[in-house]
Amino acid sequence: MQAIIYETYGSPDVLELKHIAKPTPKRDEVLVRVHAASANPLDWHFMRGEPFLARFANGLRKPKTTRLGADIAGLVEAVGAEVTQFRPGDAVFGENFAGGLGGFAEYVAVPERTLVLKPAKLSFEAAAAVPVAALTALQGLRNKGKLQPGQKVLVNGASGGVGTFAVQIAKALGAEVTGVCSTRNVELVREIGADAVIDYTQADFTRNGQQYDLIFDAVGNRSVADLERALKPRGICAVAGFTTLSRMFQLMVLGAWKSRTGSRQIGMMGTVRASQADLLFLKDLLEAGSIVPVIDRCYPLSETAAAIRYLETGRARGKVIITVP
Repeated sequence: MQAIIYETYGSPDVLELKHIAKPTPKRDEVLVRVHAASANPLDWHFMRGEPFLARFANGLRKPKTTRLGADIAGLVEAVGAEVTQFRPGDAVFGENFAGGLGGFAEYVAVPERTLVLKPAKLSFEAAAAVPVAALTALQGLRNKGKLQPGQKVLVNGASGGVGTFAVQIAKALGAEVTGVCSTRNVELVREIGADAVIDYTQADFTRNGQQYDLIFDAVGNRSVADLERALKPRGICAVAGFTTLSRMFQLMVLGAWKSRTGSRQIGMMGTVRASQADLLFLKDLLEAGSIVPVIDRCYPLSETAAAIRYLETGRARGKVIITVP
């Protein structure tokens, strides 16, 4: 089969399309014929070996895991002996982060517990856009943010892959949502359901006098002091991304100290947890039309390097998809 491989850390130029052996599913795995996958920031972090601390897990000089692509959607090709939920021919979607990635390929073997059936009316491209980004948004809002109906929620980075899901999921959970984005994305953020939109080129959400019960920060570009100022007393800020290592460490150290000594909780949301139950919850929202994946561009498997290069610009509106002919 064909698959994207990288054998050294670096720019998207290190990505190669190669012929490798087709995987055989283990007893608890499902072999999926991939129709679409989606690119996430975790892909280029792995590809570049950045931040450097990540190399202690994936190899200091060269990567141990040479495959990319966590999100997948496709058809079940075969199942392991212990698999009970799926059979060949089923249309499925899910993620394979814990299983070693590998979605940028014609086939991938995925643990049964990380897949669900694809909604019939949803395209493979739209389904592939969901798992990592929507799980990040759901778990950040619900688990870290303790979101309750009627609360005022602000989503920083509302037009990105995670942010577009965060806006829609927060609305589905009964929140009043304000989205923060650039001028060119204001209409998009309104269209996906935001009650109010702040153009960050025109106004600073941390200095406009407004305060929120929950801030979901998909960008990680603001200081702890900024976020504290925009939170109500007993408010919570869940940060799902970071722009620099210094910003991440500030959130981890100063945010933790502020959370212990003050009335506001500020910090990184932590690792996204693989959860079939959460994927089923998202599937219900997709079938009800409560969330609609936003797709910026689609690239064929052979142009995965171009897809990652575009994702790295930080200007993608929603998700970037890899299609597998």
